[in-house]
Amino acid sequence: MKGIRIEAYQNLVNYKKPTSFQLKESYPLPPYSTVIGMVHAACGFTSYVPMQVSIQGKYHAKVNDLWTRYEFAGSSYEQGRHQLKVELSDGKAHGITRGVSTTELLVDVELVLHIVPEDKQYIPIIIDALKSPAEYLSLGRREDLLQINVVTEVELEIQEMEEDKRVDFDIFIPQSMTKNDIYGKIGTSYRLNKTYKLLEIAKGKHIRQWEKVIVSHVPASSTNYLAAYENMLFDQDGYTVFLV
Repeated sequence: MKGIRIEAYQNLVNYKKPTSFQLKESYPLPPYSTVIGMVHAACGFTSYVPMQVSIQGKYHAKVNDLWTRYEFAGSSYEQGRHQLKVELSDGKAHGITRGVSTTELLVDVELVLHIVPEDKQYIPIIIDALKSPAEYLSLGRREDLLQINVVTEVELEIQEMEEDKRVDFDIFIPQSMTKNDIYGKIGTSYRLNKTYKLLEIAKGKHIRQWEKVIVSHVPASSTNYLAAYENMLFDQDGYTVFLV
């Protein structure tokens, strides 16, 4: 099996959890949908190109930062209550409340991503786009710049591990990929977005219906190991790969 390995770095980044609002919490690694969206944006794809993704990496610290929060009240503008107003086409003025909130940032993030497109003809296209993007790449928020250090084509092969392998990077391990429940015990369970379909809820109005992937986030640790005698997917340079 052929694929692409991306080694990248980010200085400060937030991979926002959809359910966090007042404090914009971050996932410890970028979700599948975020990585797939970055690849599609870099390549200029206008429709979904089916692909599998493996995500691992690590960060060195967490900090909190302030950001400006805008709430659209949905009511008429009232001086003293709303900080801003917007004039609509019907001539009415609606109020906007401006305040301060907090965002969680991961510091010095190192990522190792594997991309395996269903159609192998896309491999050189993706590699060229990541090496020479039309504009700067970001992962997470728009301002979370992605510095790509290595992007290369790799061979992937299933091997049986003869001994336990220490977890050197945080890893998203899909729970459907392994029968060993130890990863659920040493990791944190997440339901992550991967792809979506547009679901019509009214005439001309659609919402995204997400395909969810249940994973265990296993952190890098001198005491966390991938279990021996399991069949694991590795690339040619020894990186463990957990595709979904």
